[in-house]
Amino acid sequence: MNMQTSLVTGGSGFLGSHLCQQLLAQEENVICLDNLSTGHLRNIEPLLAHKKFLFINHDVQSDMIDLFKLKKINKIYNLASPASPEQYQKQPITTTLTNVIGTARCLELAQFHGASFLQASTSEVYGEPLIHPQKENYFGNVSTIGPRACYDEGKRCAETITSDYHKKYGIPVKIIRIFNTYGPHMSCDDGRVVSNFVVQALQNKTLKIYGNGLQTRSFCFVDDLVSGLMQAMETKKDCWMPINIGNNNEISILELAQKIIKLTHSQSQIQFLPPLESDPRQRKPDLTRAKSILSWQPKVSLEKGLLKTIEYFRKFI
Repeated sequence: MNMQTSLVTGGSGFLGSHLCQQLLAQEENVICLDNLSTGHLRNIEPLLAHKKFLFINHDVQSDMIDLFKLKKINKIYNLASPASPEQYQKQPITTTLTNVIGTARCLELAQFHGASFLQASTSEVYGEPLIHPQKENYFGNVSTIGPRACYDEGKRCAETITSDYHKKYGIPVKIIRIFNTYGPHMSCDDGRVVSNFVVQALQNKTLKIYGNGLQTRSFCFVDDLVSGLMQAMETKKDCWMPINIGNNNEISILELAQKIIKLTHSQSQIQFLPPLESDPRQRKPDLTRAKSILSWQPKVSLEKGLLKTIEYFRKFI
């Protein structure tokens, strides 16, 4: 019997709820910690009655004293943070502090429990990249005062704190840079491009593209992403250096819009609006480290993943 206990901060959010579900499927005890600022109880509602699942409404910026009193925590997945531009631009200071102070508090908890620690970082640490695809040894091109800085710089600082706890205290840590992810449990008003396009298409509304639509992204289905997080946590290899997790099949935003219109059988049209400030022109992960260290690569095709996502959103439209 698996007696491991995992703490998932941000566990009622899009990614966190899927991670909690998969950890329970592996017979782990799961503590889901979330202040519900951007997460939703509906994402974890099917898990609340599970005997191995515990939900705690708590902000990672606050004192963790009650969590120090819990029985041994073996693994901490730190996913706590607003993640979409619309979310973090509404609360920029909170976003920065969640990633800096919140990560430090979670690392203190990991040190106390002797737990392994996974920091969910982001491809946003590369900013407007000057190399393509992005490798982990690229230091990025990030504005410290731009509209995305609260998230970009917050995550960059979280990586620094995580690596320093490893160097100073020997905590086993994993730093995972997550590239654009999509799937069920995204919110209708999430603000990310896949959810925006799917909701607009299902409502036969105009799909709004900022810029000329030639900017590219590489979209990873949530099941693939979660398997990457879990494989990173479980590896015995020394991988405190960051690892990209995402899908390396690149598509333009215009092509994505056209594909979603086709898959939803929508009557929607496409409207082009002025480009957003600091919106990267290209985003694609180099997955060499993920493949060599974790033996991981994505499996779900974009079309298959989009169909599952569309099916989920139909329940709310």
